[in-house]
Amino acid sequence: MSRIAYVNGLYGRHAEASVHVEDRGYQFADGVYEVCGVRRGQLMDEALHMARLTRSLGELRIDWPVAPSAMPHILREVIRRNHLRNGLVYLQITRGVAPRDHAFPVNTPSSLVVTAKRFNMAKMEKSITQGVSVVTMPDQRWARRDIKSISLLPNILAKQAAREAGAYEAWLVDPQGYVTEGSSTNAWIVDSHGRIITRPLSNDILSGVTRLELLAAAKSEGLEVVERPFTVAEALKAREAFISASTATLIPVTRIDGVVLGNGEPGSISRRLRDAYEKSIKLT
Repeated sequence: MSRIAYVNGLYGRHAEASVHVEDRGYQFADGVYEVCGVRRGQLMDEALHMARLTRSLGELRIDWPVAPSAMPHILREVIRRNHLRNGLVYLQITRGVAPRDHAFPVNTPSSLVVTAKRFNMAKMEKSITQGVSVVTMPDQRWARRDIKSISLLPNILAKQAAREAGAYEAWLVDPQGYVTEGSSTNAWIVDSHGRIITRPLSNDILSGVTRLELLAAAKSEGLEVVERPFTVAEALKAREAFISASTATLIPVTRIDGVVLGNGEPGSISRRLRDAYEKSIKLT
């Protein structure tokens, strides 16, 4: 069955969906996006995604393309038309279509695109049960990583370098030697005392929706969490490590820059935290 996409008020075949050549997302990466997980045909953590979308739009001074109250209906219609059970919906909002000029256009409506994608569940389960490897590299992104902008070129280059190195993800490192986050994930380690460590929120990292839910799950489990930067050297000596994202929830990391962590298998705290998260998933 053909995939269905939504573009500025119209639902149509994914293969035929298009935006104007002068859409500012295409010409300037002038836009934001959200990726919402779908489980059993329902949205995961919808309220948190919509709150982050609202913040991103406000930071870039982009107007909502539809009434905020209409967005949940559009997302659900895309899910329904694609008969999506487990996967994701991707939504992108740009400043709209206007003659190319760096300054903001005047009285130009913003643009909205929504698409859907199924998960490869077997591939994801393999990553979760076996763990994945990451490589580290310098963080070359702009200074407002807290905005979920569609301008992702440094992230793409980092992810490609990781794949070419045979790794699942790249961990980006600031000039002081501290890990910021992954190219498309948040980064976590567990120290020798069993404390979960992850970088605190700031302009340096994205406030991951799954990150927030994992922090809540850790609290409910009585697990100690320390929000502070950690170095690559510290990560290499960690008891465990893992990454998180809306599309993958929690995936254990068993190798960093070729160094095996622990016994090379997903650790007990990672498994416990993932189980706690699975029990607390908010579906709407």
